[in-house]
Order: sequence, then C-alpha cells, then structure tokens
Amino acid sequence: MPDTDLTGRTVLAIVTSYGVEQDELVVPAEHLRERGAVVTVASPGAEEVTTLVGDKDPGRTVPADVDLADVDPADFDLLLVPGGTLNADSLRLEEATGRIVRSFTGSGRPVAAICHGPWALVEAGVVAGKTLTTYPSLRTDVRNAGAAHWRDEPVVVDDAEGWTLITSRTPDDLEDFLGAIDTALGAG
Repeated sequence: MPDTDLTGRTVLAIVTSYGVEQDELVVPAEHLRERGAVVTVASPGAEEVTTLVGDKDPGRTVPADVDLADVDPADFDLLLVPGGTLNADSLRLEEATGRIVRSFTGSGRPVAAICHGPWALVEAGVVAGKTLTTYPSLRTDVRNAGAAHWRDEPVVVDDAEGWTLITSRTPDDLEDFLGAIDTALGAG
C-alpha cells in the first residue's frame, strides 16, 4: 500500500482496559503514527490497556492517553473502534462510548471499526441504512439494528447517511482496513 502522509491528522482509539484484540489496536496505531497522524488511546479511567491475542492469550500492554469520559470528540478526525470480544462487549456499555460515536457520525467524520468493534455502533444506534462487515457472529446484531446489508468481505466502506463507515472482519483484514483508513484521512 502506498505511503500516505497523514501529518496533522488526529485519530481517537476507544477501548476498555482489558480484552482488546492486540493487532486491532497496536497495528493501526503504529501504522498511523508512522505516517504522521497523532493517535490518542482512550480507556475508562485512562487505565493501561491489556490486550489479548485471539481473545485468550496475553498480548502487549498499551498506555492510555486519556479517560474515555473526558474525551472531546471534536478534537479528532477519525474514530477507531478495535474489537476483541471482551473489549467490545464492555465498551458498548460505557456511557461515553455512545456520546463519542454519535458525535463523529453526527458531524460526518469517519468511523473505522473492526471485528466486534461495530457493537459500539449498534449500541449507539447509528448503523441504520449502512452496509458493513463484522466478525461473523455480529451479523444478526447489525441486521437487527437496521443495517441495510452485512457483507462477508475484507473491508466495506459506506458513505451513506452523511458519514463514512469503514469496517473489517478480523485482524486478517488489517491491510485492507488500513488502506481504507489512509484514504479517508488523506482525503480530509
């Protein structure tokens, strides 16, 4: 994938302190930082993030930059929502998550969610009319939330409803996912 200069672009990654899939947080953060973007990791209480590999094996520990509740979404160009079953299930229950997601979608800024990450979008009530992909077990959840279509593809980019949604299924799709994020940020 060609290198995109993302200097000056800002990305907010929202996670909980335990259970995020390592590569769905670490790989995008490193990729974006290498291209000049500023990536801020927010977790409840700004607690250190313990990642997992395959939802079970210990992964890297990632420092959080800010408390999820204190985030001003207006400060960021793109929202990144990594998966990991435990992370995504807990994240969607955080009051701040819905506020942050709705701020991005309501202002037309892009959201990139991978694997189980779209659960936060379902909980925030913003997937109606969208076409997306997720980890296969979320297919029924996104359809029940009003998504127009669920696709089994490495990356789906949907610009309907006035905002861009970038989704992927698993860490195996990261190359396509990151390419779509680069395009969304590079175009802004």
